[in-house]
Amino acid sequence: MDELTRLKVESAAFRGLVQHLQKRTDAQNIDIMNTAGFCRNCLAKWYKAASEHYGSPLNYEQAQEVIYGMPIKDWKAKHQKPASPEQQKKFEETTPLHAVIEVVK
Repeated sequence: MDELTRLKVESAAFRGLVQHLQKRTDAQNIDIMNTAGFCRNCLAKWYKAASEHYGSPLNYEQAQEVIYGMPIKDWKAKHQKPASPEQQKKFEETTPLHAVIEVVK
């Protein structure tokens, strides 16, 4: 696969993931983080880091809006539920497995 096609495929896959997460508002970030080691906020941090790397910097709130499809305060008010003590405990236990935020070249 040539480089341009690879970039297009990767971009389309990323957009598909973001669209899926925007539809799955029932999937709480803490549950995704506890299971997969990343969440919507991680995607926003990767997006922000990449925007800076490629010379079109966004701040974190702007990157979150791209990922969430709305301002983060609106998403939290509509969809975020408080984390249970069990979710918080698992979050702490899985911390070594959480995503590292850096630009993948």
